[in-house]
Amino acid sequence: MPKFAYSARDKSGKSVSATLEAPGRREAIRILGARGLQVASISESTGAGKGAAASAGVKKGNAFAAFLTKGSEKPTRGDRLAFLEALSDLMASGMSAGESVRLLSQRIKEPRMRTLCTGLWERLSEGGTLSRSMAEFPTVFDSATINLIQAGEATGSLNDTVARLIVHLVEQREMKRKLVSAMTYPAILMLVAGGVITFFMTFLLPRMQGLLRSLGGKLPPSTQLLVNISDFTKSYGIFVVIALCIVLVMFWQWRNTDAGRLATDSWLLKLPLVGPFVLSQTVLSFSQTLSVLLENGITAIEALRMTERQIGNRVHRAAFNTATARVMEGESLSQALLRTKCFPDLVLDRLAVGENTGNVVPSLKDIAKAFQKDLTHRLELFTNVITTGVLLVVFVFVGFIAFAIVSAVFTLSASFSR
Repeated sequence: MPKFAYSARDKSGKSVSATLEAPGRREAIRILGARGLQVASISESTGAGKGAAASAGVKKGNAFAAFLTKGSEKPTRGDRLAFLEALSDLMASGMSAGESVRLLSQRIKEPRMRTLCTGLWERLSEGGTLSRSMAEFPTVFDSATINLIQAGEATGSLNDTVARLIVHLVEQREMKRKLVSAMTYPAILMLVAGGVITFFMTFLLPRMQGLLRSLGGKLPPSTQLLVNISDFTKSYGIFVVIALCIVLVMFWQWRNTDAGRLATDSWLLKLPLVGPFVLSQTVLSFSQTLSVLLENGITAIEALRMTERQIGNRVHRAAFNTATARVMEGESLSQALLRTKCFPDLVLDRLAVGENTGNVVPSLKDIAKAFQKDLTHRLELFTNVITTGVLLVVFVFVGFIAFAIVSAVFTLSASFSR
């Protein structure tokens, strides 16, 4: 009978490592489960058995990889929150994580979620932990999520960890929704205004131009300028649009490089309204993420490393990386961030108070709440400024068109009366 080497945790959370004789891998897992052990890893200890298991694992892995490559059924990062919410609901009713995943794999009908749950259950049924199973889906679960789940498994507080993670992800989702909804109206306004102006310059004005010329006389400067713009738009407008598209594509490709991303992120911080908005977004991101990681038992250095990867602006990310290196040398986080000169003094003062009193997590949560409100306020201000600017440009242009046409009519009428 083959032997299996395993490592597991008993009901008290103590680690246990030993060997077990069983007819097969699944039988070994069932025996250990009956003993009240939660299997972390298990492998066949005999040479031949290992080779067979490895061969079977490769075949199974290849089949599973092919299963995952089905286009419409491939799970994405957008499925993470829905899965965690469904998992939390089942675990809250008293089911274990493994049983919850197994039930989800059988009951869920949505193709991508069913693929995800089935894949996770495949790994769990082989003796893997939930965090290790999640690591097989890097397009769905990022490293911060995986490490949080691992910490919850190690401390026996998986239910609470998943609940906190859901709250964190919901807050991030709501902020993104606010950003998208706030920018939708200005974008539509700019599109409509551009369409109306283009229609007038390329369709209406040429017909009015023929009427004005038929009256004879010299056009006033404002009208002549409008006519010249219309002629240029008709003759070279398509080439200008093509050139702009090429420039934008080249700029976007350059921005996707490390040097381009760093340079453009630096430019954004220098813009009047955009810079403070990006800074608030960075502070909200690092305070939310770091508080959740520390609250769930992730070590300070590992939490800082994972938080760094959640910061979008490369300038701020580099500054946070420098601060993390100083923290590893024994410096406090607030002092290390102060040296970077990238973060507001008020934030660092509140963080320093939390470090001095031993209440870092509550301080980070208070900072996150304050900057969530600040970001909402800045988003509204940014939207109002863009909307007002677009309307002002449209009104000025429409006024100029009206002035040019009226001037032409009066000038030509005066010359005709003579």
